[in-house]
Amino acid sequence: MSTPTFTELGLPKTLADALAGQGVTSPFPIQAATLPHSLAGRDVLGRGRTGSGKTYGFVLPVLARLAAAPVRRRSGRPRALILAPTRELATQIESSILPLAKPLGLEVTTIFGGVSANPQISRLRGGVDIVVACPGRLADHMRSGAVGLDAVEITVLDEADHMADLGFLPEVRRIMAATPAGGQRLLFSATLDAGVDVLVKRFMNDPVTHSVDPARSPVSTMTHHVLHLEETHRLPVLVDLTAAPGRTLVFTRTKHRAKQLTRKLLASGVPAVELHGNLGQTARTRNLEAFSSGAVETLVATDIAARGIHVDDVTLVIHADPPVEHKAYLHRSGRTARAGASGTVVTLMTDEQVADVRDLTRKAGIKPTTTQLGPGHPLLSELAPGERAFTAPPRRPTVETRSKKPTAKGAAPSRDEDRTTGRGRGGRGRGAPGGARDARRGAAEGRSRQSRTDENRGASAGQGRRSADGAGRREGGAGKSGTSRNGQARGGAGESEPRRSGAAKSQSGQKSAGGAPARRGGVAAFSAGARAGSRRSR
Repeated sequence: MSTPTFTELGLPKTLADALAGQGVTSPFPIQAATLPHSLAGRDVLGRGRTGSGKTYGFVLPVLARLAAAPVRRRSGRPRALILAPTRELATQIESSILPLAKPLGLEVTTIFGGVSANPQISRLRGGVDIVVACPGRLADHMRSGAVGLDAVEITVLDEADHMADLGFLPEVRRIMAATPAGGQRLLFSATLDAGVDVLVKRFMNDPVTHSVDPARSPVSTMTHHVLHLEETHRLPVLVDLTAAPGRTLVFTRTKHRAKQLTRKLLASGVPAVELHGNLGQTARTRNLEAFSSGAVETLVATDIAARGIHVDDVTLVIHADPPVEHKAYLHRSGRTARAGASGTVVTLMTDEQVADVRDLTRKAGIKPTTTQLGPGHPLLSELAPGERAFTAPPRRPTVETRSKKPTAKGAAPSRDEDRTTGRGRGGRGRGAPGGARDARRGAAEGRSRQSRTDENRGASAGQGRRSADGAGRREGGAGKSGTSRNGQARGGAGESEPRRSGAAKSQSGQKSAGGAPARRGGVAAFSAGARAGSRRSR
């Protein structure tokens, strides 16, 4: 039996043509199953595995309904509401709607937290047809009176089970209760758990249920591997896999782990960006765009990226930390092998995780291939084929934590455990080559004096100090470092440290004379080349 076309399913020709312009000419199974009922105005309950095409399954009936009966837009009174659990998913839904809404003359906007509320309020007051929102921020706008839902004709809940998992159900119930009781409701989810069932019973009117590709059904184009390794081999194996060509999505359990692992990959020469809840919305959007565009081919993320994030051609998903439960495993893995494409899923497992991973894969309904290996194993080239490529580590200073070193008896403890380090030991000067050698010699002598008390730090062995007019010249012995009590850097010609952008403040809270940071007990803040009278040393 041939698959029906969108127009045969009842979609208006204008919308079908707009879809064709996006390269979408044939409906996916869940779209073919639900569109006849949703286009007819029925409440629909759709269940489909992640990546099965649910987004167009609800976007198309929303657009078709609003276009069929155009009305004048009212300030703060949208006609359609789509709820999503995360900002990234809301943004991607909007991206799917915009090219189709423009030919129909429909306006759409997103509402979510992490950004200023004022632009959102302005767009709502200007009048929009469709609001794509996360429950928390939308509830705030409802309480402030910026938006009312009494004109909503059709409401969609996307990833309803994930909203339940995140604890959004109380707000979702309040939002749904504010929409007209006779409005059309569409609910799409990968699974239909108890929390979702509460919403179905309370807010849906005789829904038509369609289940396509249940969450536990195997994906024939997805291969699963478990790599049994030692903890010390986790990073080298990750570096090997992520250095291969192609997009790779690496999942961790915590935000801290995502940040930490991204830094380690960058230090190993693998370009990577991070995505987690500790990032501001601007950084989240920028990093996801870099991954989507291919500017960076490795994204390290928490489960915030496990739902609804669609990036084309993700060839490899790596569970750097195995998830706690099988649903998370399935949703994470579903970022690859989407829409019929092939993909590989790799789970890294240590001895302590054997029982948990075995239980996880059993509940997920998959039978992975398990291999015990270490760095350099031939299987790594099979899982991520292609020549490994590495870039130079970032040149900008990075913050690192150093363990305290024992000090001489009676000496003051070093205060240099947490510092900014640059390229080379003690930084590398920008002047003549001899300046770099002097910098290292000066840094070594400076470190030998770190045990001095705060009162003595201000006096360098060569009595070096800045001239009063701030010209940046040095006097005194070469290669000796220290900081004065007011935070100014002082020392000889051999001292250097990478400059920070802007006028960074010294640790005492005052600015050093040249606008560069001064460190207490560390190397001075100017490069050997800059001190030779350049304007940047002033």
